[in-house]
Amino acid sequence: MSRYSRQEMFAPIGPKGQTRIAASRVLLVGCGALGTHLAEFCARAGVGELTLIDRDVLDESNLQRQSLFTESDLHSALPKAEAARRHLGEINSGLMVNAIVGEFTPANAEKLARGQSLILDATDNFETRFLINDVAVKLGVPWVYAACIGSRVAAMPVVPGGACLRCLLEDAPETGGETCETSGIIMPAVFQAVAWASVVALKILSGNQKALLRKMLTVDIWTGERTGIDASRPREGCPVCGQRRFEYLDAKAGGGEALCGRNAVHIRAPGKFDFGAARKRIAAAAKVSAENEFLLRFVEGALEITLFADGRALVHGTADLARARAAYARWVGT
Repeated sequence: MSRYSRQEMFAPIGPKGQTRIAASRVLLVGCGALGTHLAEFCARAGVGELTLIDRDVLDESNLQRQSLFTESDLHSALPKAEAARRHLGEINSGLMVNAIVGEFTPANAEKLARGQSLILDATDNFETRFLINDVAVKLGVPWVYAACIGSRVAAMPVVPGGACLRCLLEDAPETGGETCETSGIIMPAVFQAVAWASVVALKILSGNQKALLRKMLTVDIWTGERTGIDASRPREGCPVCGQRRFEYLDAKAGGGEALCGRNAVHIRAPGKFDFGAARKRIAAAAKVSAENEFLLRFVEGALEITLFADGRALVHGTADLARARAAYARWVGT
């Protein structure tokens, strides 16, 4: 019996569908709760090539719901994408995994999405989701929207010819709303979102796109409430799939942002960056708490700064963008 025999025995997939899965390329944006489970699904389902991109580093609160990660990853201060890559290689050595420690941005979105069979959304903000939507519609790449918070879950396939995310959600929700950090999340909600997203992925990758349920599905697994919004056709006047205006793809990324509910600020690199030189300079003058090839973590008073190899930084201990930028400028430069 082959490794994928049980999956091949499922008639809609069969050996032919499994061959298609093995030839597929998947881009997974985000390596958090949804992302780690979806990454493991891809590895166990037999996807040929998986590219992971995530900007964050592991912290202790992630271990409650983010599979693949262990306490040893936490102690090693590994970025999520790299920690996931290492564990996926142990699950399926035949899987080609590319791990990118960085942001999915307008600058790299088309390069990363081009040639992919599918894009899986495992992000935690609508700015990135709308960017995925833009690049997927522009290049004609199918993608799967998935989200969960508290006990609520939402999922939707976005394929050429059907509705895109902006057809149903024309504008991003207002900032200051609920997040996993402010409202929490329970594991069953994660599992439900992963189940919906992964079955959509299986249908697309195995050549069963006609079996897709073209709806935006939402469910509260605590109360049992369910809704389904038709997503079979584009909305007339949609700025993306109708008017071909890719506002998020054409936008320029800003210099930084406060991370809601985390008392932390993410700072983007202003330009070219020499990590080796910066690491040497900072290590000689600051109290370093973690260091590896991917990052340097050090303390400045009440602030803890994690500097990544691409020049980005997470400044913990403040939600004040100006204060975080000033700390970044003092240690890294402007």
